[in-house]
Amino acid sequence: MNLKPQDIVVLLKLVAIGKQEWAYNRLAVDLGMSPSEVHSAVKRAMAANLALQKEGRIVPNIRNLEEFLIHGLRYVFVPERGQMSRGMLTAHAGPPLNQSFVPDQEPPPVWPYAEGEDRGIEFSPLYKSAPEASERDPLLYELLVLVDAIRGGRAREREMAVKELCVKFARYDADPKDN
Repeated sequence: MNLKPQDIVVLLKLVAIGKQEWAYNRLAVDLGMSPSEVHSAVKRAMAANLALQKEGRIVPNIRNLEEFLIHGLRYVFVPERGQMSRGMLTAHAGPPLNQSFVPDQEPPPVWPYAEGEDRGIEFSPLYKSAPEASERDPLLYELLVLVDAIRGGRAREREMAVKELCVKFARYDADPKDN
């Protein structure tokens, strides 16, 4: 069993929706995937112990997911960088990290996306539909930006992304709807 990048996107979407009920078909539409891709992603995540079944529902295993994202993701899903492109800001240039970093003279990292409003250096998203899914879900966008900063950022950017990711995961864990 090998994890695929879309497995992480599905798990981050589950974090973004919190403790709400979800269905494979709805996640598929929200993420721009097929229902079978979402189902397979959940199965792989459960096999890797990044998701678990709790009270009849499948939920992210937050502690394991956090550990994997912080310590393993950048070695497994290395971003590809390209040329100047139109797209959506990511890593240190996207929200919420863009509030902590002053823009420098270098072009920002962007996911290539024809509907994007920014120009920068291409930075491959975890999954091809990440830009469209992020437009529909601002919290998912923030989570993917943080993951990208961990995947391909400099030490300070990674450090800030890890702190912010831990805060967001702690909020998910503390959600009162869990009880």
